[in-house]
Amino acid sequence: ELSGTWDSARLAAQDFDYGVVRVVDSRSTAMALGFAVLAAARAAAAGLPAADVQDAAVATADRARTLVYVDTLEYLRRGGRIGAASSLVGTALAMKPLLHVRDGRIIPLEKVRTTSKALTRLVALAAAEAGDAPVDIAIHHLAAPGRAEDIAARLRAEVPTIQALYVSEIGAVIGAHVGPGVIGVVISRK
Repeated sequence: ELSGTWDSARLAAQDFDYGVVRVVDSRSTAMALGFAVLAAARAAAAGLPAADVQDAAVATADRARTLVYVDTLEYLRRGGRIGAASSLVGTALAMKPLLHVRDGRIIPLEKVRTTSKALTRLVALAAAEAGDAPVDIAIHHLAAPGRAEDIAARLRAEVPTIQALYVSEIGAVIGAHVGPGVIGVVISRK
């Protein structure tokens, strides 16, 4: 749903004997995909068969949750994700959408007024997704390193079961759709 890369890889895999190339649709992006890749790499390094490596990637991708705070509605409007009227009204009311990835689609989760309330809500949602289980968390941002570090500090305080915490800037492809100031939180439950 998010990219044509999976379909291209699936078609290329048909050039090999069955099972030689295994293609996984993570139905996600950014570090939700990265956590699946890391799980597959660990399984491969442990000498597990290809089917088990694939299963490790699929299981990790299925457990990952992605939450996104969007600082401005302008880039969603430009990309056709929302209409001009919604953008104008949302901007006038200082609406800050919180989005999430579900079934391979980026969909609205909540609309919160003001940046501070939206970021506080983002932390609360991420902590709830983490629960009491061990988790790895990634915080993505675009041109907002201070904001990302603040979210990281809040999550460290709220989620004592964090095993690994990554903070990184997102790439141009995702950034073009959401714009500067975006904060994404990926929770990978163990």
